[in-house]
Amino acid sequence: MREYSVPASFRVGEDENLVDAIYDNAAQDGSALAFRRRGADGSWSDVSAAQFAGEVTAVAQGLIAAGVGVGDRVALLSHTRYEWTLIDYAIIAVGGVTVPIYETSSAEQINWILTDSRAVAIVVETAEHKGLVDGVAADLTELKHVWQIEPETGNPGSRGAVAELVKLGAAVPADEVHARRRAVGADHLASLIYTSGTTGRPKGCELTHNNLVSEVKAAQQVFPELLTTGGSVLLFLPLAHVFGKVIQCGAIGTRSVIGHTSNVSNLLPDLASFRPTFLLAVPRVFEKVYNGARQRAHDGGKGKIFDAATDTAIAWSRAKDTGGPSLALRLKHALFDRLVYGKLRAAVGGSVVAAVSGSAPLGERLGHFFRGVGLPILEGYGLTETTAGVTVNALEAQRVGSVGRPMPGTAVRIADDGEILIKGPTVLRRYWENESATAEAVEDGWFRTGDIGELDDSGFLTITGRKKEILVTAGGKNVAPAVLEDRLRAHPLVSQCMVVGDGQPFIAALVTIDAEALVGWLERGGKPRADVADLVDDPDLRTEIAGAVDDANKAVSRAEQIREFRILPVDFTEAGGELTPTMKVKRAVVAKTFADDIAGIYSKTKTPA
Repeated sequence: MREYSVPASFRVGEDENLVDAIYDNAAQDGSALAFRRRGADGSWSDVSAAQFAGEVTAVAQGLIAAGVGVGDRVALLSHTRYEWTLIDYAIIAVGGVTVPIYETSSAEQINWILTDSRAVAIVVETAEHKGLVDGVAADLTELKHVWQIEPETGNPGSRGAVAELVKLGAAVPADEVHARRRAVGADHLASLIYTSGTTGRPKGCELTHNNLVSEVKAAQQVFPELLTTGGSVLLFLPLAHVFGKVIQCGAIGTRSVIGHTSNVSNLLPDLASFRPTFLLAVPRVFEKVYNGARQRAHDGGKGKIFDAATDTAIAWSRAKDTGGPSLALRLKHALFDRLVYGKLRAAVGGSVVAAVSGSAPLGERLGHFFRGVGLPILEGYGLTETTAGVTVNALEAQRVGSVGRPMPGTAVRIADDGEILIKGPTVLRRYWENESATAEAVEDGWFRTGDIGELDDSGFLTITGRKKEILVTAGGKNVAPAVLEDRLRAHPLVSQCMVVGDGQPFIAALVTIDAEALVGWLERGGKPRADVADLVDDPDLRTEIAGAVDDANKAVSRAEQIREFRILPVDFTEAGGELTPTMKVKRAVVAKTFADDIAGIYSKTKTPA
């Protein structure tokens, strides 16, 4: 058993809560820029600290008028947008509890969360969302209000949720909001976040103000260059996810300017116009940025230059950890900085100091690449149950390939079976009304993560697998799929993949193809355009993917290597049920949906050599 802890260098007072920061900011400098809000014409307009505090108060007055009481749960179902943050803070300002729901959730998922949480109200974004709620309303005996953020089309009298709540609360004294918020202490419940989960029914994680304020304070100390006055962040991850929620709260607590966008397909233009200093995303976003840049370079006849620049960036980054780059490497790096790296930095706005990545492993090669081009990606690790990050890399203490060292106030322990255990002020209070799940997950204050990892002598944690995802072959070999899957997804043509082989004689993989990257690959090969479904047995495509498999196999022993693979005709998607909202593969769903493909791999009479 190994353990590493970092002492807390902050404290959370009994009376502290998340919403204090809103009014502190307004009192200290009400004219300071707090948000840049996207208008219908695409331009950004400024929102001051005083204006935001006033809007929070006005919406909170409406919630009080609607009968939302202290401790009541209010659900929030919306894409990432300014109103999400505004309504979130209004809910906690009246002593309520925010229950986030992903905007892509099904009627069944919405029904479960609203029923289990016993929410008294829900704010939805669109008429489509409202229709889903209306469809299950008969089961929701506690639900009293449904407000819609976007005004109803075709209804001139529709005002939208914010305007409606402001009007509703006009007669409620603002002092009542302030009395409510000042009565909220650190131990009060702030948010009930349901785990998206790759298996089973979601559980509600009780996160208190103490949990969230502790996480924010720890993050401020670890990221002084990122969460800072004068800094800015463009939020595009779902704010229903704890990762986005914590960055939102951290930015407000440090007076970093916040922008919102939910149109990920338009992300690069949004980044270029907003010019954030701080970027957060999941690994798939960074993979797409790299693969897209590489594809454009190859399509434009500059593939050799880009590939050489890639190798140089990786070599330069690795050399930084082993005594520093040589003079020759520094000269090559400076050349490619002018030719390639500067353009990549400009593509994300040109002002990014660093990015933070979580939710899934990034992969060492991409980590070195982005650091080498001047966009260091600081990987971290955490769960909903730990209020997001519990370990993280910092600019002054980064080890590419690891998920960093424990945050201040956090202890990490590796159990005898390799499971990662976490202890600290950010560990959830309990699972909502689920004593058995709480007792199973938390023992003596230590949270069992279900992940497998290793700690080095300096406290850097490396994730090696998921306890429940470890495959055991028929020959008794334990295989962690993540190592292979991370390497496979690094190939530009690979969108998603899942390694299989539990109880089987060898390891295999299901692979999906990135439709955007496929277009350029076909053109470069002089092939006519075709759908993935028509190319699953194409010899050239199989040769390309076989090369990616060979590269992935270099990371593991022979017994763990992928011996066979199958290209699937469709991609894994959230809508199809194969992915969670944070792009994690739901292994059980994939195994069931593509059972025939898996069976086909192992139906061969001859075991691959």
